[in-house]
Amino acid sequence: MDKKMVNLKINDISVTVPEGTSVLEAARNAGIKIPSLCFLKDINEIGACRICVVEVKGAKSLVASCVYPVSEGMEVYTNTEKVRHSRQLTLELILSNHRMDCLTCARNAHCELRELAAELGIDAVRYANDQLPPQIEDSAPHLIRDNSKCVLCRRCTAVCRKYQEVGVIGPNDRGFATHIGCAFDRDLAEVDCVSCGQCIVACPTGALQEKDDTPKVWEALNDPTKHVVVGPAPSVRVTLGECFGMPIGTNVEGKMVTALRRLGFDKVFDVDNAADFTIMEEGTEFLHRIQEGGKLPLITSCSPGWIRYCEQHYPDMLDNVSSCKSPQQMFGSLVKSYYAEKTGIDPKDIFVVSIMPCTAKKYEVQREEQRMANGCMPVDVSLTTRELARMIQRAGILFDHLPEGQFDQMLGVSTGAAVIFGVTGGVMEAALRTVVETVTGGEMKPLEFHEVRGMAGIKEAIYDLPGKTVRVCVASGLHNAKQVLDGLRSGELDYDFVEFMACPGGCVNGGGQPLQPADVRSFTDVKGLRAAALYQQDEAMIFRKSHENPFVQTIYKDYLGEPGSHKAHELLHCTYVPQKRYRV
Repeated sequence: MDKKMVNLKINDISVTVPEGTSVLEAARNAGIKIPSLCFLKDINEIGACRICVVEVKGAKSLVASCVYPVSEGMEVYTNTEKVRHSRQLTLELILSNHRMDCLTCARNAHCELRELAAELGIDAVRYANDQLPPQIEDSAPHLIRDNSKCVLCRRCTAVCRKYQEVGVIGPNDRGFATHIGCAFDRDLAEVDCVSCGQCIVACPTGALQEKDDTPKVWEALNDPTKHVVVGPAPSVRVTLGECFGMPIGTNVEGKMVTALRRLGFDKVFDVDNAADFTIMEEGTEFLHRIQEGGKLPLITSCSPGWIRYCEQHYPDMLDNVSSCKSPQQMFGSLVKSYYAEKTGIDPKDIFVVSIMPCTAKKYEVQREEQRMANGCMPVDVSLTTRELARMIQRAGILFDHLPEGQFDQMLGVSTGAAVIFGVTGGVMEAALRTVVETVTGGEMKPLEFHEVRGMAGIKEAIYDLPGKTVRVCVASGLHNAKQVLDGLRSGELDYDFVEFMACPGGCVNGGGQPLQPADVRSFTDVKGLRAAALYQQDEAMIFRKSHENPFVQTIYKDYLGEPGSHKAHELLHCTYVPQKRYRV
C-alpha cells in the first residue's frame, strides 16, 4: 500500500514527502542540510544532542528535527537566528566537556565534532575545560577507548545493541558523571565483546579507535633479518581509495599493490588466493557432510567476530561450524609452510602482515588455536584498511599518482569467487560455484547466484542438485545471526549450509574500513557501492571459480595432496572452543 504523502514548507520551499518522514530527512530531500551529531539513520534516532533543532511554526519551542515527524501544512525554518544561537551554545557546552588535543588525535582528519564546530562558526570555546585528563581503557586486543573525548551521542551503544545485539556498552551513572562503559565499569576484555569494531566506525570523535599496530610493521620492515610478507583482504581494494579522497567503490587494487611495494614489503601476495583455498576446503567439508551424514547445517567460519559470538553465546552449535581457518589464517599458514619451503627461508624469519577490513582480525591473530605445528603463529600483525592508509601517508607516497602494480604470483593469483568474499553472500556464492560443478561434473552457466546477493540482513535460497535439494541461508550482522541461530536451535528453521558475517553487509562494512561521517552513512548506500565494485571485478576475472585457480591446483598437487587431506587439515583447519561470556 502506498504511503500517504505530506505537503509542507521548509525555509519557504514546498516539499512533499511520505507520511512519517522526519523533518531532517524532509529537509535533505529539499537540498537543505540540517547539522546533527547523535543521528545515525536506522541505528540511533533519539534526538539527544539537540544540534539538529529547527523552528516549527506554532511549536512552543525548538524541536529536534531527527525525531520530529512532518505533518500536513507544516512550516519549518532551519536557519533563523534563534536556531543558530541554540546550536552554537549547545555545541559549546558539548565541547566544554571534551578533551581537545585535536592536533594529535587519531581522528583529527575525520572528526565530525571538529567539522561541526567549523560548520557552525565556533572559533572559540568559552567554557573549555583545559584540565580534562585522558580516560584510557585499552584492555581489548582491537580497541582503545578514551572517554575524555566522548560526547555521549550514544551511537556506539546503539550499534552494539541494535545492529549487533551484543550490548556490552552503555551509559553508566547519571548527570555530569554519565559515561559510556561496560556494566559495573568492567574492562572490555572482561565482557563478551566480539571485537567487530562497529562502535568505532559509528563514533563521531576520537573516543574510539583501533589499536595502532603500525609501529610493529615499521620495525619489521626495518629489520634486515626479517622477510616481510603482506596480503590484503578482498574488500580492501574497493575501500582503501576512500582514505585518499576517491569516490566510494573505487577499485584501487593496482595502486595498492604498488604502495605496498614502496613501503618495503619483500613480497606482496593476495589473501584472495587463500580465500580460494577456503572454498576448496569448506566445499569439500560440506560435500563430505552431505554424503556421509555429517552434522548439518554446515556454518562458515571466515568471520572471527561471528566465531567468537558463537563460542560465547551458542557453544552447542560449534559442531556445525566449519573447521576451516579464515582466509587470513590460511594465508599465513601457507606463507610459513609452502612458501617458506619453496624459498628456503626459515618460517621463524618470515613476518606476515595482513591488511583487513576487520578489527576482529587483531583478536584472531592472537588465538592459540591458530598456532602451527612448527610453533609459528600464521599471521604476526593484522592491520586495518585505515592503518594501511596511515602508513602510506606517513611514507610520503602520493597514492593517486601511483602506477598499477601486480601481486607476486606464487600466492597472488586468485579468482572472482575469492573477490566476492568481501560482501555478504559472497562466501556462499563462491562455495556454490565449486560445489555445484563438483557434484554435476559439468560447467555451470550462469555463474551468478543472485538469490544470496544484496544487503538484506537474512537471505534464503533453495538449489536442486543431483539427488539432493540444498537449502542455504546468508545472514550478516549479529542481530540477524541470532535470529537464524535461534531458529535452528528450536527446529523452526532447517538449512544445509549457512554463511554468517559479523558485520552488516559483510567485510565491505567492516569495523576497520574507512570512516564515513553520519550524513554520508545515513543517506548514501556505502555498502552497496563497495559491493558493486567487487562484483564488477569478479565479472572481469579470467578465473571465476576457486577450483579453476591454477596456483591452487599446483599447491594441492605438489604439497597438500587433495582438499580435505591430512596435510590440508594440519595447515588449514583448527578447532573452535566454547568461551566464557564474562572473564572475571
